[in-house]
Amino acid sequence: MAVPFKIDLDGKVVLVTGGGGVLCGCMARALAECGARVAIADLRKDAADAVAAAIGGAGGTAMGVACNVLERDSLEAAEREVRAAYGPVDILVNGAGGNHPKGTTSREFLEKADLEASAADVVTFYDLDPDGISFVFNLNVLGTLLPTQVFTRAMAERGTGVVINISSMNAFTPLTKIPAYSAAKAAVSNITQWLAVHFSKVGVRVNAIAPGFFLTDQNRALLVNEDGTTTARGGKIIGQTPLGRYGDPSDLVGALLWLVSDEAAGFVTGTVIPIDGGFSAYSGV
Repeated sequence: MAVPFKIDLDGKVVLVTGGGGVLCGCMARALAECGARVAIADLRKDAADAVAAAIGGAGGTAMGVACNVLERDSLEAAEREVRAAYGPVDILVNGAGGNHPKGTTSREFLEKADLEASAADVVTFYDLDPDGISFVFNLNVLGTLLPTQVFTRAMAERGTGVVINISSMNAFTPLTKIPAYSAAKAAVSNITQWLAVHFSKVGVRVNAIAPGFFLTDQNRALLVNEDGTTTARGGKIIGQTPLGRYGDPSDLVGALLWLVSDEAAGFVTGTVIPIDGGFSAYSGV
C-alpha cells in the first residue's frame, strides 16, 4: 500500500491483534511498509495469514499468528511464537474488539408501548442479555488489557515501547442502540490514560485512535443496503459527519504512523485521537 509518509521502523517488531480485519489489516500493511516485521494476531488464523501473505507479496515481512485475546495461555503462546521468529515486540496495536447483538436494543428510544409489547423481535433496555453485555466488555476491555499485560513486559524491561489502543467515537458520546459497546469503548479510552501514566517511568507510551464510521465486515449490513444505498441509520451518520462520507481504512494510517514514531510523538502519551470526519465536532445545527 502507499503510505502518506514513511517513518523508520526498520528492526522494529509489531504485533496487531485483530489484524485479520479490514481496519487493523490496513494498519498492519502500513507498518510493514515502513520496515517493521509484523505479526498478525487473530482468532481466525486464515484471515491473519491472508494479511501476512499480502504484506509478503508487497515485499514486507509478516507472519500470521492464531491468538485469542481473552485467553492468557493463547496470548503467551503467541508471544513465544513471535519472539522466536522476530524477537520481542516493540509496538503493540490492540485492535481486537467488537459488538454483540445481545448487547443492542432494537430501537433508539424507549416508548411506553414497548413496555407492553410482546414481539420477539423488539429488544428493549430491559431485555438486554447480561451474557451479551459481558461478551462485549470482555472482548473490548479485557481484550485490550490482557494483550498489554503479555506483550509490554519486555518493553518495560528494555525501557522502550509503544501501545496503540483502538477506541471509538462511542467513547466520547454514546450512540443509540449500542450501550454495551459504547460503555466498553469508553473504558478503553480510560484504560489508555491509566496505562500511559502507569508506564510513564519505564519508557512505554500508550495512546489510542478513535475511528469514526468506517465500513467493516461487522457493520456493513447496518449502514449500506445490498444495492449500495445507505440505510436509514447510515444516512443519519453521514448527515452528522461534516466531511460527508465514511472513512477509508487508509484514513487511519497517518495518525497511526505519527503515534508509533518516537521521533515524531516521543512526548505524546495518554491521548485519544478522533479520526471521524468531524463527527465529534458537529452539534447537528
